[in-house]
Amino acid sequence: MELTPEQAADAVERHDCPKCEAPAGSACRTHGGKAAARYHTARFILVPALREDLAVAVPADREPGKPWKAGPLVVAARAEATGKPIRIGYARVSTAQQELQSQLDALERAQCKTIFSEKISTRVKVRPELEKALNLARDIKEAAPDQTVIFTVHELKRPARNAAELMTLAATLQAAGIQLELLTGPLNGIYDPTGLGALLFAVCAVAVQLDRNYIREKTLEGQVTAAAKGNHGGRPKVIDDDMLTFARALRDSGTPVPLIAKKLTIKTGKNAGKNPSVASVYRALAEEEEAAA
Repeated sequence: MELTPEQAADAVERHDCPKCEAPAGSACRTHGGKAAARYHTARFILVPALREDLAVAVPADREPGKPWKAGPLVVAARAEATGKPIRIGYARVSTAQQELQSQLDALERAQCKTIFSEKISTRVKVRPELEKALNLARDIKEAAPDQTVIFTVHELKRPARNAAELMTLAATLQAAGIQLELLTGPLNGIYDPTGLGALLFAVCAVAVQLDRNYIREKTLEGQVTAAAKGNHGGRPKVIDDDMLTFARALRDSGTPVPLIAKKLTIKTGKNAGKNPSVASVYRALAEEEEAAA
């Protein structure tokens, strides 16, 4: 940090505090009405020279911990805009076995100052690290409205995997005035949801939903094709057709089901070579009767 602690405090106090509403020239205050030990983050983000530090202590002469009082009258400074955007990065993989480092490396090369990452399935609706990333981006934008804030991800499927999630993300970024940056993929680039970039979110929402519908249709087609070939998926039957024919013949001859179970031998699976349970025999015979009816 180029500024001394005293210079940093003076620079911070040139701005009203967006959090505790301390006027320019005054230290921040706590909920209890006392001078805070440190200036609120939302306040010193307004000073370009302090954005990398994110920690400015209240000098002793401002009497931290004592009852707050207004400082000398100072004209509030307008938040200075900087040409360098602030990037907040987010990375995610679905399982613990998947590799996350490549995304983190890409976000670091993109000059993301803060990176949030997690290993969590897309089926989980609440993603804590994603919420933290979006909350930080919103806080920075609220503290410095003229500051360009970019939410950066490796690819679009990291923060959202379906149309509903994508539209929710688009609405969140659009409401806060935060830009979206995609590092890879055919749509890589930076998009402003309040401008022409809004079209991207609408198009992507349709594309993601169409892609999921296509995958579902191909899966169903594969199941139908496999079923036509006699492969119905799932675990192999404990009692196959030959065993069932033999069991039915024994039952018709008056053999009790418990004795029938002892005469049958499982041919496949982890229980191969063992006798099926009496319940399995009852169930197989009942299912056959139901199918015949």
